Amino acid sequence: MITAWDTFFNTEVGASAALAGLIFVGLSINITRIVSFARLPGRAIQSLTVLAAILVVSLLVLVPNQLVWAIGLEVAVVGVSAWAINTHFDYVNYEKTDQKYRRSYLSVAALDQSCTLLYIVAGIVLVFYGATGIYLLVPATVLSFLKAIIDAWVLLVEINR
Repeated sequence: MITAWDTFFNTEVGASAALAGLIFVGLSINITRIVSFARLPGRAIQSLTVLAAILVVSLLVLVPNQLVWAIGLEVAVVGVSAWAINTHFDYVNYEKTDQKYRRSYLSVAALDQSCTLLYIVAGIVLVFYGATGIYLLVPATVLSFLKAIIDAWVLLVEINR
């Protein structure tokens, strides 16, 4: 069943690498402006983290002849790692946010958390319930791409307003 997903994961590898490249371009072009805002360096790291999660998970799923539970374990480990990084920066960025904007920051943090927690859940489902857990990687990657695209927009366009 998982081999039927090869095209999906091959596409995810290319798309995540391309968007990570765009974020690196945004960082290099606007590095002086980005570091002048307390939260933006962390936000850039979070974007690269979710894109790296897509990339690594997709590459791991594409490894031939793996047992489904092994894929699940790998996905869960990537998810926990990405979650730990994003949670750290969500906390740091929340602390750096002015009191009047903290409530609105929580929506950004919710998107960050949703991306990474879905990888963990997908990994657990793959380990304990089999290949149907692969379907949970679809919303995980969609939300991860959404988060990265929003951040790319901020790092490339909004920062120059």
